[in-house]
Amino acid sequence: MSDPSPLAPGAIVGIIGGGQLGRMLAMAAARLGLRTIVLDPAAECPASQICNGHIVADYDNITALDELAQRCDVVTYEFENVPVRGVERLVGRVPVHPGTQPLEVAQDRLAEKDFLTAHGLVTAPYAVVDSQDAISGALEAVGGTGILKTRRLGYDGKGQMRITADGIPVDAFAQLGAVPLIVEGLVDFEYEISVIAGRGVDGSMTSFEPSRNEHRDGILAASTVPSGASDAVIAEARRLAALLLESLDYVGVLGLELFVMADGSLLANEFAPRVHNSGHWTEAACSPSQFEQHIRAVAGHQLADPVRHVDATMVNLIGDDVDDLAAFHADPRATIHLYGKSDTRPGRKMGHVTTVTPR
Repeated sequence: MSDPSPLAPGAIVGIIGGGQLGRMLAMAAARLGLRTIVLDPAAECPASQICNGHIVADYDNITALDELAQRCDVVTYEFENVPVRGVERLVGRVPVHPGTQPLEVAQDRLAEKDFLTAHGLVTAPYAVVDSQDAISGALEAVGGTGILKTRRLGYDGKGQMRITADGIPVDAFAQLGAVPLIVEGLVDFEYEISVIAGRGVDGSMTSFEPSRNEHRDGILAASTVPSGASDAVIAEARRLAALLLESLDYVGVLGLELFVMADGSLLANEFAPRVHNSGHWTEAACSPSQFEQHIRAVAGHQLADPVRHVDATMVNLIGDDVDDLAAFHADPRATIHLYGKSDTRPGRKMGHVTTVTPR
């Protein structure tokens, strides 16, 4: 199906997933005069407070998907674990960006590593684990120390454990669900950066300046720009992001996480086929934000040059962090963004705060 390029004000963007990313995409679409309909099974999902319509149904519900296709001018998604079959149901009925291939690659860590290495991005060593007995040999193949991970559905530190050759739990495979696994070798990197990059329907590409990321308990805690990376590292990070976009024939915004090694070389950790937590700082420090850039891309609009106007640090409000906002409210440099979630749980992202300073 051909793309309606560009969409006129009043056109409708469908978003599969109504979490905080869907919420922020709907906000960005509204600024561009576009309407949004969200498909999400939770009646009180964060995006439901913002969008113009909400189809309450499972992501693979055929009737709901058909309704979404009928009502929308283009469809996108806000997270990488959307059922591929559901997206396939839409293809041919309505333009879908980024499409099915990025989902198929990103949903399986082995497929992701294989794709990255096949298209010129270097990763940490990795090996397949399909049983408890296979762990020892796989760990040896990646250097003797690694992270054992589920190949599917892991995020924010879930579905993984650190293991060494001398300390493999006898039930490690069972602990992770007795499902297909992958072990990734530990690498001695200096720090992690991520690149938020976008590609339009016409093939044009742009990228935001890489941020430097800090994690706590496997969850992104903060992202900072400038990252402190050299100009050469920044240029190479952007080149790799563009290479990935081109290899996937991608339309929209994605996030690519990279390890910066001591010699300045870069190893690809993983990518997310969507707007990314490490790019939330862009809504306070750039024009456009990553959310507007994604909407521009999927709606067939020209991409904007994402210039950073101020230095910024984005801090995630995780769990009960959200109960202590007084200091941020008192800081004129802080932009607070809460996600409208009704209940607070440990490890749950409740919002973020971006603090800016003049360059």
